[in-house]
Amino acid sequence: MEKFFKLKERGTTVSREVVAGITTFLAMAYILAVNPDILSASGMNKGSVFTATAVSSAIATLVMAFVANLPIALAPGLGLNAFFTYTVVLSMGCTWQFALTAVLLEGILFIILSLLGIREAIIKSIPASLKKAVAVGIGLFITIIGLHNAGISMGEAETGTFVGFVNLDVQHSTALVAVLGLIATIVLYVLKVPGAILIGIALTTIIGIPFGVTKVPENFIPVSTPASPLLFKFDFTGIFSLKFFVVFFTFLFTDMFDTIGTLMGVAEQGNLKDKDGNILNAKGALLADAVGTVAGACLGTSTVTSFVESSSGVAAGGRTGLSSVVTAVFFLLALFLSPLFGLIPSAATAPALIFVGYLMMKSVTAIDFADPTEGIPAFITIMTMPFAYSISKGIAWGIISYVIAKVAGKKAKEIPVVTWVLAFIFLADIIFESVKGNIG
Repeated sequence: MEKFFKLKERGTTVSREVVAGITTFLAMAYILAVNPDILSASGMNKGSVFTATAVSSAIATLVMAFVANLPIALAPGLGLNAFFTYTVVLSMGCTWQFALTAVLLEGILFIILSLLGIREAIIKSIPASLKKAVAVGIGLFITIIGLHNAGISMGEAETGTFVGFVNLDVQHSTALVAVLGLIATIVLYVLKVPGAILIGIALTTIIGIPFGVTKVPENFIPVSTPASPLLFKFDFTGIFSLKFFVVFFTFLFTDMFDTIGTLMGVAEQGNLKDKDGNILNAKGALLADAVGTVAGACLGTSTVTSFVESSSGVAAGGRTGLSSVVTAVFFLLALFLSPLFGLIPSAATAPALIFVGYLMMKSVTAIDFADPTEGIPAFITIMTMPFAYSISKGIAWGIISYVIAKVAGKKAKEIPVVTWVLAFIFLADIIFESVKGNIG
């Protein structure tokens, strides 16, 4: 185990990796409830989607562990599953089989691009300042997810402003419990208690019981719904249509840059980089994402991608693929103990996500804001991710603004050729997004 995962080399231990793996799982376990709920609206069997979600997440995360040796977990991505159901199926009138086919072909193309090193080349072409900014942007992005999941941050209907904090009273018990959990996590971390984030999740779950936020299940019923109703349910009849191209391109583009952004952010946080500042085993990590997407499509779920919640495991000390193995095992256990994992409310995992936002802010100190050609694109990247609620959009606007700033500053020679290409692709995508709503 030591030789394969290189524990000593990366300054970690088996116990630390186990804690990190469990922390990551708990932070992203909500996908086991959310993904079936969203995809079932497209007509898919909810129980089968649950099984497909757990199994595809385990497969992809194990590939990440053994091929890339990184503490990054994967599962069907939020946003992509919503696009699958509400846009492709319900708005465009396509069948879920049609949508699954687009996911399958996207995954196959990603495998080819990963093996050829094209996706890795894209990562290397992103300027160093933007890589730092991506880590910070993701930190704010998952902080907003945590605040929203806890019911702390709400919109105009609740607060009277575009966005604001609710009152911490009995009417907002979920928010109150999350804040108490965040306080507990901060205290544990400052006191340097090992596994502070994981202990914080457990304590918050317990705190939530008297508030009625944590609901103790009456019994434990193993999941008995097989994935078979959704296995290999593809529809290739319309793959040469313009409608299919729109669906395929959207899955492809969003997944690619969500994954790239997550990998850069987590690698920056955990210092999982080589001497040249590149992500360790990036090719293997991208291959895991591609294999997971193909496996997910075959099992019956939307695009599988790297999860930003992996940063909570890295914050707990995860540095190798061993923590990913632990996370994968828990996804498989969830097939039989789903009520137990359902016991942990969003208010318990929210403090972990919020706290990780602080840990990922550290990268901001390495950005040269004194140079506007570096600082402005970094700011736009950081700002866009949380406010657009999209990692890929943050990267897109960051790259575009980087090219604009460098050209305006008469430093065009500093722009790599691949960065120029990406900027034009992103601009084309923005134009494409503005007109695609008229198709279908």
